[in-house]
Amino acid sequence: MSRLSMNAGHNRLGEETSPYLLQHKDNPVHWWPWSDAAFAEAKARGVPVLLSVGYSACHWCHVMAHECFENAAIAAEMNRSFVNIKVDREERPDVDAIYQKALALIGEQGGWPLTMFVSPDGKPFFGGTYFPPAPAYGRPSLPQVLAHVEKVWRERKDEVTAQGEELTQSIGAAHPERLRDGLSFALLEEAAVRLLDYVDFASGGMNGAPKFPMPFVFEFLWRAFIRTGNKRFEQAVITTLAHLCEGGIYDHLAGGFARYSTDSAWLVPHFEKMLYDNAQLIDLMTLVWQHSKDPLLAARVRETVGWLSRDMIGETGAFTAAVDADSEGEEGKFYIWTEAEIDTLLGADSALFKKAYGVTPDGNWEGHNILNRLHLIGGAVNDDAALANGRAALLAARTNRVPPSRDDKILADWNGLTIAALAHAGMAFNESSWTSLACEVFEAILRTMTWTDETGRKRLGHSFCRGRLQTAAMLDDYANMINAALALHAATGAARYLAHAETWIELTNALYWDANDGGYFFTAADAHDLVLRTKSANDSAVPSGNGGMVFALARIFYLTGKQAYRIRAKSTVDALEVEAMKSFPHGVTLLNGFELLERAVQVVIVGDRRAADTTALLAALAGVSVPNMVLDVVLPETLLPDTHPAHGKTAASGAATAYVCRGPTCSPPQTSVAGLIQALTS
Repeated sequence: MSRLSMNAGHNRLGEETSPYLLQHKDNPVHWWPWSDAAFAEAKARGVPVLLSVGYSACHWCHVMAHECFENAAIAAEMNRSFVNIKVDREERPDVDAIYQKALALIGEQGGWPLTMFVSPDGKPFFGGTYFPPAPAYGRPSLPQVLAHVEKVWRERKDEVTAQGEELTQSIGAAHPERLRDGLSFALLEEAAVRLLDYVDFASGGMNGAPKFPMPFVFEFLWRAFIRTGNKRFEQAVITTLAHLCEGGIYDHLAGGFARYSTDSAWLVPHFEKMLYDNAQLIDLMTLVWQHSKDPLLAARVRETVGWLSRDMIGETGAFTAAVDADSEGEEGKFYIWTEAEIDTLLGADSALFKKAYGVTPDGNWEGHNILNRLHLIGGAVNDDAALANGRAALLAARTNRVPPSRDDKILADWNGLTIAALAHAGMAFNESSWTSLACEVFEAILRTMTWTDETGRKRLGHSFCRGRLQTAAMLDDYANMINAALALHAATGAARYLAHAETWIELTNALYWDANDGGYFFTAADAHDLVLRTKSANDSAVPSGNGGMVFALARIFYLTGKQAYRIRAKSTVDALEVEAMKSFPHGVTLLNGFELLERAVQVVIVGDRRAADTTALLAALAGVSVPNMVLDVVLPETLLPDTHPAHGKTAASGAATAYVCRGPTCSPPQTSVAGLIQALTS
């Protein structure tokens, strides 16, 4: 809870730490942060709550703020008729999840800014997203909406209250449906084939615009390619990554991907950069590179890791959340160029650079140029020293511009995604510095984002900013940090990472498990400031927490042999498989986790990680794309669990030895790189 004054009639956001909330601290709107005190104020005044949810890098959130929340007349009406609560959806995704679901049930498309009208007991009854100051874009103005809601509340409060009660019950309603014959690989193949109808095979991604990268969807298709060998699945992923890597959505000077493209060709991005997108794309590019060895993917992984380590490390040593789209009040101003600017900076080398990066006198966006290499896809790309020097010169010049603001919040769930991606990429590309960075960030989360509750349990927090930890954690925080710990265990062999994973699984089972219907709630059992607890298998911009838990439980089952983990993973799939299929493709993380659970490829290397022969076998693993690999490197004297298919197997002739196990059957002992690769790919 925030430290609040109970005096009405002023903006309270100045005491907050969230960069998004602080952006609104000088609004004439009498904003409250999310708090019991705000709802108590609404009850005392007998007025509804106007809930506004957004995030610091959200362009349309900025637009609505400038147009409406900085408008004295509109603010006066908001203050007169409502208690106004401002929420950073990255700081409180649990709040956002409830009211986004309410908006969907009302029949409106979700998004940010989210504008919801809520009763003093927290129950939603009306809402939308962006509202302009005057009617536009086929939407009513915010003043019109305010007047309508105020009138309805005043004249038909009982009806509104009943509607809010019904809507809240619908949000929390359990749907314990099951597939008649359960989830199967036949259903996965059918879904993957059906998904191909929606893929843009010319430009990559899904058909239409705007286009979001959706890495988890393309991981699903990549997994289908690895399972079946169907080249259409491979083509869908390769085409998408090529266009992402060469499009304007990629920052060709500093590295890193923007959140999405406003057009169908990936040329014009919404310029904000989000940590979660870049983490997921590093992971997907690494997985695909292990098969394709495409130098473009390798370059983009390296550049994006470079951007993360250079520009995104925050106050604690962990990664910050996002970089804004806007600077100096204009979207994308920091990133775009005129031809004249490039000619001045590059001189004789400008012609080559302009040809390579699609620079023209008239530009490709609002008279300016977004650097891209889309026109080079499919041809030979010569990235010579002159182009590298040109990029360096433009990047140096760009540092003199006013940069977009960085959202300095540190989020446990997004850091978990990034730690795991760095661990995977570090192994695949033999970059020990990336693995070391992942370990350092993990330690930063442990050091600054854990707390001890009244029962003595060491728990994760969700958000850390400006010295303040938000102690309430979401399921995603635990799921992603558990998977991060397991990725570090695979990369380093350190037992403590496995111990952290087991401890956090015990906590999630105690605090988040739905004992009635199965699956995990998004919020803990002791969460006290929400109208209800939600549960979902839906992937949004980030993979679902329940999908992440299936991955985590499956991996740790194979590592430890403890059947309780497999049972809990299977129960989660059973509880949410219908929702995952109904929301397809926005439920594919759960489906991908199901594949790991049922078809893990267990690789055990018996040997010393420091020895050259063990290192050679590990390098061989890094060069093969095996999405379902569960790796364990053990010393010769280590006993694997009794239930492990490689239990009792030893090093052959004293050399590092690999066993590749599928189900209860293991390959013969492999001491050569060629033998290991054959066992993996046969």
